[in-house]
Amino acid sequence: MPALSPALADQIHPVKAPRPDDGSDTNQIAATVKEVLDAVRAGGDAAVRNYSKLFDKSDVASIEVTAEERASALAALDPQTRTDTEFAIERVRAFAQAQLATILPLDIEALPGLHLGHRVIPIQRVGAYVPGGRYPLLSAPIMTIVPAKVAGCDEVIACLPPTAHPAMIAGCHLSGADRIFRVGGAQAIAAMAFGTETIPAVDKVVGPGNAYVNEAKRQVFGPVGIDQLAGPSEIFIVADETGDAEMIATDLLAQAEHDIRTRVGLITTSRALAEATLVEVEKQLATLSTAPVAGKAWADFGEIVVCDSEEAMIAYSDHIAAEHLQVHTADPHAMAAKLRNYGSLFIGTLASVVYSDKCCGTNHTLPTMGAGRYTGGLWVGSFVKICTHQWLDARGVAAVAPPAIRQSASEGLEGHRRAAAYRVQG
Repeated sequence: MPALSPALADQIHPVKAPRPDDGSDTNQIAATVKEVLDAVRAGGDAAVRNYSKLFDKSDVASIEVTAEERASALAALDPQTRTDTEFAIERVRAFAQAQLATILPLDIEALPGLHLGHRVIPIQRVGAYVPGGRYPLLSAPIMTIVPAKVAGCDEVIACLPPTAHPAMIAGCHLSGADRIFRVGGAQAIAAMAFGTETIPAVDKVVGPGNAYVNEAKRQVFGPVGIDQLAGPSEIFIVADETGDAEMIATDLLAQAEHDIRTRVGLITTSRALAEATLVEVEKQLATLSTAPVAGKAWADFGEIVVCDSEEAMIAYSDHIAAEHLQVHTADPHAMAAKLRNYGSLFIGTLASVVYSDKCCGTNHTLPTMGAGRYTGGLWVGSFVKICTHQWLDARGVAAVAPPAIRQSASEGLEGHRRAAAYRVQG
């Protein structure tokens, strides 16, 4: 993340600051991941099994989840949990379908005889990494698998740690995974990127994971596409004096319970709200069952700042570019229109991040670590390619050949000049 400008820094007043980045050395993670990738590329299934034993303490008889095991996981799913999961799937599917309808093929005649266009082509095979995590997050497979199926990908495979809750297998099945494999960590990314005897190589890998999964995605990127490099989760709230400290504290802690490295914060123009929120967070932590996680995240990465003006509040929010950004102001829609850097925007006090995390329809796989300055989150468009094409008749050649010939000659590219001129000979 770029440094804060001195002018903006003068208008930002911390009430609670996160601890300084300790600059933890990632060289060991990178080296371990490289070793795993090289081993899986060379050893295939045998290497995958070895790393499952080493890292997950698991020795499964079969890497792939069978049809019978899918059926068993589905049968064991609590009926209400299944109903809620199917509700979430339908909401995500409906929104993805609406988004896909906005990605249209194009054909234009740019000049007489010069025809340009593009096609919308689904990626052939996609791999969805489904994290095991601290909790069985049934929303995780929904967010990666459902949009890929809506996009029209030929095959969507899912990899999840062998220690994952059986309900996660049911979630992958209900979301539409064509094949499901019991492989986690960097070895799963390697298997999907390179292929093994059992796991097919994919064209793109999506889905969040731990530091090793993230590093594996970084190292395989190039021949294989990835969605993004996701860090720990984030939530920030921009609020004016109308903000409610109890609600804000509740929402911050809801996100903080994801992981001890979750980054949570309040950006406000009201010192009274800032101080009240600080008190309220500590009050709620006293009764929160997940306080050992949420409390550490708050202590280490929680942030509250008071800004001198609305303009400074907007500027600081855009500097942070939070994964999840809630707007709690007197006119939240007007404020939302002024914000530009975020993963997903939650407009007004009734729009909780939790609804998007679980079931309202927008995707919860979002940019972190400031990446919201240049990209959005996972969406149905992540699973299609926009590929251009062109065709010309004699009129089009007459229009574009002369400048192409002259440009090629001026650049000293004789082969180019000949190819451009060949079409107008005779």
